[in-house]
Amino acid sequence: MATTPIQLNKTQQASQAARLAQVRPELATAYGVALGRWMGDRKLMLLGLPIVTQGYRSSAEQDAVFAQGRETPYQIHLLRKACGLDDVSAAEAKLIVTYKRGGQSNHNHLPSWALDVAHLQADGSVKWDNAALLLFARLMRAADERITWGADWDRDGQTVDEHFQDWPHFELVG
Repeated sequence: MATTPIQLNKTQQASQAARLAQVRPELATAYGVALGRWMGDRKLMLLGLPIVTQGYRSSAEQDAVFAQGRETPYQIHLLRKACGLDDVSAAEAKLIVTYKRGGQSNHNHLPSWALDVAHLQADGSVKWDNAALLLFARLMRAADERITWGADWDRDGQTVDEHFQDWPHFELVG
């Protein structure tokens, strides 16, 4: 039984291009190499199509993300609304997703030194699956040794020894 390959529609393609245009060229190139290798493997494609969910993030957006897990849902709503971000669910509002305030994250530079990845599923949903991100991280590191993955900050090949694991996060160092 053949499966239909996951493809981006024109709006999604434009969104991906805009996000990649706001990251460092070396990071965009590494992502493109890793994506090409992923798409060339039918078994990997069963896990979904890697997509960039975030590249550049303003300091105001960073502060809104930083508020998650620390502020009330209403305060988070106000911060997100002020910088044009969509609301998060009550469950998401309780989760700490970053330890960096506005201006401290590698997302806050233009061009950005960081990007976040998720996997687009055949049904159109987006999934943040750690197993798939682990496999994609290997491809990113193979594409450029300067890439640090947010689930292995110390680059020792292990995720269990990290204080904070940011599985979707990839950044260029040096």
